[in-house]
Amino acid sequence: MVSLDLDFVRAQFPVFSHPESASWAHLENAGGSYVPNQVITLLQDFFITSKVQPYWDFGPSAKAGEAMDRSLELLPSTFNADKDEVHFGPSTSQNTYVLAQALRPSWDIGDEIIVTNQDHEANIGAWRRLEMTGINVIEWGVDPETGLLDISEIRNLINDRTRLLAVTHASNLAATINPISELAALIHDVGGILIADGVSYAPHAAIDVKDLDCDIYLYSTYKTYGPHVGLMFTSDVVLERVSNQGHFFNAQNPTSRLTPAGPDHSAVAACAGMIDYYDDVFKHHFGHAVETPLRDRITMVFELFGQHEQKLMTPLVDYIASREDFRLIGSQSSEHSVRAPTIAFHSYSRSSHDIYSALVKAGVSCGHGNFYAHRLVEAIGLDPEDGVVRLSLVHYNTSEEVAKALSVLEGLAK
Repeated sequence: MVSLDLDFVRAQFPVFSHPESASWAHLENAGGSYVPNQVITLLQDFFITSKVQPYWDFGPSAKAGEAMDRSLELLPSTFNADKDEVHFGPSTSQNTYVLAQALRPSWDIGDEIIVTNQDHEANIGAWRRLEMTGINVIEWGVDPETGLLDISEIRNLINDRTRLLAVTHASNLAATINPISELAALIHDVGGILIADGVSYAPHAAIDVKDLDCDIYLYSTYKTYGPHVGLMFTSDVVLERVSNQGHFFNAQNPTSRLTPAGPDHSAVAACAGMIDYYDDVFKHHFGHAVETPLRDRITMVFELFGQHEQKLMTPLVDYIASREDFRLIGSQSSEHSVRAPTIAFHSYSRSSHDIYSALVKAGVSCGHGNFYAHRLVEAIGLDPEDGVVRLSLVHYNTSEEVAKALSVLEGLAK
C-alpha cells in the first residue's frame, strides 16, 4: 500500500524552507493554502516573458495565450467535467453573484429558492438578495447544537415552486460532508437546480460532478494550492437557462456567458501549475504511467492526500470531542469520508480569542471568529465576532504540527 511521502510533498513548497514562514505550524489552510513551486514557476515566467494582451501573433502574446489555454484544458479534470462546462472568474463570491443575476430572468415572482444558514456567505448572500426582486427565499436551518443539516427537513421545504437549492459540500466550520447527490435527486424531481459550494471541500478530494449530479459546483483555487481564481462548473441545464452576462458578441461562447469580467491572465495561466503539482506527486508515488488518464491520476493523488489527512485530524478531533469544556462543531467522526480536516470549536469557559492568542503565541497559525459563516455562528448561539477557533489541515501538514496545537490546548486545561 502506497502512503504519502511527506518529505517529497513539503519539498515542493518553498514556504517550508523559508526561515521565517517555516517556523509556523500553518493550521489555517481553510483560509488559503500554500503554493508549490510548480505554480510559482508558471506565474513568474508569465510576468517575465508574456505579461501582455494574449492571443495576438507576436511572440509574448502568443505565449500568453498558450499558457492560458493550457489551464483551460487541464482544470476541468479537477471537476471530471468538459472544457465548455468550466468557467474562470475573479472569485467564487463574484461567480455566485453573476449566476444569481443570470438565472433570475428565468424565474417568476413567487418562485422559491432554498438556502442554508450553514454556508459561507458567498454561496447564500447573492441568492438571499433576490428576495428584493420577488423571489421567496426559504432557509434550511442547522441543528443549533451541532451545526449540522438534517436532510429529512429539506423534504418538507421542496415543492413545485422550488427553483434552486444552494448548499455547501462541506461547511468551512462544521466541515461535515453533505449528501449532494441525494439532495440533487430531490431538487431535480421538481425541475430545480442544485448549486454546491465546494470551496472548503475541494482541497481534500477529487471532485466528480457527474457522481454528485449537481448542476453547479464552485471552488477557489487559492484554497487548492494555486493563485486567487474562482472556478465554476455549470451543466448544460444551467447554460440553457442563464441570460448572457458577458459581452453581447460572446453570447454563444459557453465559457464567456457567465464571465462579465475575466480574472487576471497570469493567474489563469498559473493554475496549470496545480495540475503539474498533482502530476509530480503521482509520478513520485506511482511512476511514469503515461497510460493512466489525467483524471485517474488526480483521483489517486487525492486518495493519498485523504489518507494522510485522516491520520492528522484524528487525534485533534478526538481530543477536542473529549473535552467537556469544548464544543466541536459538526460531526465528531474523523473519517475522511465523513468530514474534511477543518476543526472548529469553542470553549464554554474561555473566549475563542484567548485560545487563538495562545495558539498564535506558540507558533500555530490559526484564526477565530465567524469566517464569513456569520449565520452559522449565530445559529449555534455564539457571538459572531468572537465565534469559534478554527484549525484547518491539508495534506502537507505534519503530525508534529498537530502535536504543537494539542500541547497548547492541553496547557489551557490546567
